[in-house]
Amino acid sequence: MLNANGSHHSLLKVRVNPRSSRNQVTGWKDGVLSIKLTAPPVEGAANKACIDFLADVLGVKRGSITLVSGATGRDKVFQIEGLSERDVNDRLQMFE
Repeated sequence: MLNANGSHHSLLKVRVNPRSSRNQVTGWKDGVLSIKLTAPPVEGAANKACIDFLADVLGVKRGSITLVSGATGRDKVFQIEGLSERDVNDRLQMFE
């Protein structure tokens, strides 16, 4: 998708499993990326950890990732600025 200023952005659906032994992508299920995080789901810690982890995995700045929905649940939607949906899928291809 293109936003108002003409740059690419994409939406990424994620299911987060907090309090894991390590941060890792566990794969895809029905178009949703499953992630395990060490952070607990309190006071936004898991949301911040998820953004940090996704930024590292996708190779983008943390400020490029915004939580669009799901702040208090396991199922979340993130907007990634500067990457098309194809770019995101290419960078996450190894986890399929």
